[in-house]
Amino acid sequence: MTLFTPMLRPSPLTAIFSDEKTLQGMLDFEAALAQACAQCGVIPESAVELIASQCQAHKLDAQALSQAAAGAGNLAIPLVKQLTARVKLQDEQAARYVHWGATSQDAIDTGLILQLRAAFSASEELIEKLISALTGQVQRHQHSVMPGRTWMQHALPITFGLKLAGTLDALLRWQQRLYEIKPRVLVLQFGGAAGTLASLKDQGIPVARALAKQLQLHQADTPWHSQRDRLLEAAGWFAGVSCTLGKFAGDFSLLMQTEVSEVGEPIAEGRGGSSTMPHKRNPVSCAAVLTATTGIPGLMATLYASQNQQHERALGGWQAEWETLPQLITLAGGVMQTSWELLNGMQVNTARMRANLDITHGLIMAESVTLALAQFIGKQEAHRLVEQLCHRALDKNQPLAALLAETPQVTRYLCLKEIETLLDPQHATGSNDVFINQVLARAAQQTGRVK
Repeated sequence: MTLFTPMLRPSPLTAIFSDEKTLQGMLDFEAALAQACAQCGVIPESAVELIASQCQAHKLDAQALSQAAAGAGNLAIPLVKQLTARVKLQDEQAARYVHWGATSQDAIDTGLILQLRAAFSASEELIEKLISALTGQVQRHQHSVMPGRTWMQHALPITFGLKLAGTLDALLRWQQRLYEIKPRVLVLQFGGAAGTLASLKDQGIPVARALAKQLQLHQADTPWHSQRDRLLEAAGWFAGVSCTLGKFAGDFSLLMQTEVSEVGEPIAEGRGGSSTMPHKRNPVSCAAVLTATTGIPGLMATLYASQNQQHERALGGWQAEWETLPQLITLAGGVMQTSWELLNGMQVNTARMRANLDITHGLIMAESVTLALAQFIGKQEAHRLVEQLCHRALDKNQPLAALLAETPQVTRYLCLKEIETLLDPQHATGSNDVFINQVLARAAQQTGRVK
């Protein structure tokens, strides 16, 4: 379905999970295995260069390999056959040592881990770019007052900076989690036929150590052929980042509605148009993000289900990961890339935000008046009185300020200037600056640590 790749998978992560990269990951394992075996005296040193020289994906017949995999049950079996045949053309003796001591799943799983390492590296760059873009927008809109919304209704005033800071705060946590999971996930798979490395006899552990060092991967305490929690943790990270950005895209698209018009997506020729309505400016970036985040939970469900793996090697559960995990990761990459483009070029209408605060004729500030009156007449009585005035303002389509000014129970304690101040949203953002400054400080600290 490559037609949808520019829309849903436009990030560098997509290329990492191409067919060629999948094959190359397994071939990198095979080349490193030959080197490790030779270092430990298991195979002749002379075989290493001959094997490694053929471990290049473009030298394989991918179409034939794909067809053969249907009968073999996995890609590694025909890959090893093709690799062995190519080495044999160079040196018949060297061909005997291809894939020495390993099993198919060792090659497939370790190849996947090598792809994951590249995906983590690309994701680190995307997260850093997202954090940088968000930091700039939070600083720019720290005091851009807008309606806060709960249950899809006006609640109390907030700032757009605080809204963005919530996303930044979450992304900083996802960045920290990525640092933490890498040592657990980027682990060599090497166990042989049943996870004992029996075919290597007393050289099993030395070869495993040399192989891990060669590939710059951590060494597992045990082979993990049927313990897939590492991959589940990796998938959970990509899914979680996508959910955070999906929430942002959902909110952004709601703020783009014609009746709200507080934000807009980047402006470009032909972007967001309609095939029939020339006036349309559709939230296409948000749509792409929400499309991906709608599909990702189902992919995560498959990976959770695939944790039920039988005995030492699985039947079905392991194989279910082959397409599911790359699909999830490339969708998540698209979410990160598209969100960064949206954040970089988004349009913010601060005047409309301020105007939307007034559409309820001051009702959004009713709580501040209630709290001010409560000091004199108690919380319950103040709430009852202001609630009555709010209902009257709605019924008569009158500003709350006018009704407060003509109500003796209010003017007895609050002068007109105080009422005006209490109804000014700019004075009702509470600890907005404290929260934003805390997030910005952590972003500066964490970004500095990354660099």
